[in-house]
Amino acid sequence: MDATTDSAPPMAEPPAAAPMAPPEPMPMAAAASKWVYRHRLTSRLWHWVNVVTVFIMIGSGLGILNAHPHLYWGQYGANPDMPWISFDRWPGWMTIPGSYNLALSRRWHLFFALVLGFALLLFMISSLINRHFQRDLRIRARELAPSHLWYDIKEHLAFRFHDAENPAAFNVLQKFAYVAAIFIFIPMIILTGLAMSPGMDTAWPWLTDIWGGRASARSFHFIGMLALIGFIIVHLALVILAGPINEVRSMFTGYLKVDDHPASHETSTKEHG
Repeated sequence: MDATTDSAPPMAEPPAAAPMAPPEPMPMAAAASKWVYRHRLTSRLWHWVNVVTVFIMIGSGLGILNAHPHLYWGQYGANPDMPWISFDRWPGWMTIPGSYNLALSRRWHLFFALVLGFALLLFMISSLINRHFQRDLRIRARELAPSHLWYDIKEHLAFRFHDAENPAAFNVLQKFAYVAAIFIFIPMIILTGLAMSPGMDTAWPWLTDIWGGRASARSFHFIGMLALIGFIIVHLALVILAGPINEVRSMFTGYLKVDDHPASHETSTKEHG
């Protein structure tokens, strides 16, 4: 037989394998949210009372300052004396009332000074009872470590204002700011205001002497107001950066809505201890 006819037919090449489809990407897990209780009722009430009170006191205080827009150091200050700072008259849109009326500005100012003082007293008493000061605002020794302070500064610069592991807690920068406002700025404004009162000067002359005289008390009163305004400006800026709707809502309800990322708890471990 012919060799060409006896040989086996050539083997057919196997079909080329179909290309494998790329794996489908794993769906990203949606960020879960949770509500944390951050602000007690007394803190919220005091906050909103201060919103109204401080606004009126600043406006009426500028109206009073317009009567003599010069500040001095010492026991007395009047036209012949050299002021350490002088101002032009504050415009009507910044004062209460809008037109110059010293008597009416004083009425507004003195009434809401009582609100400011008694509201602070009640807030302090309630915060001692419910341990708000000890639990939330007490600055611990480890928080003063340079590494801890630098960590919180970097977190603020990255617009991360809440600790993922404990979002209800205040960081050390917030504690410094709140402690300064509650225990320094507002008491300073109240005490210097009392020192300028002729009645208090007669009853408690030592209160005026603490500040170096009535003119100095008036200057410290103005400086305290500037410090409080600075606190308010920084506070409002951080509220806007942190999410104004969520932050303002928490001051009404007490509850703050935060993202609950499982991974965030691992990546948020603080190297500062």
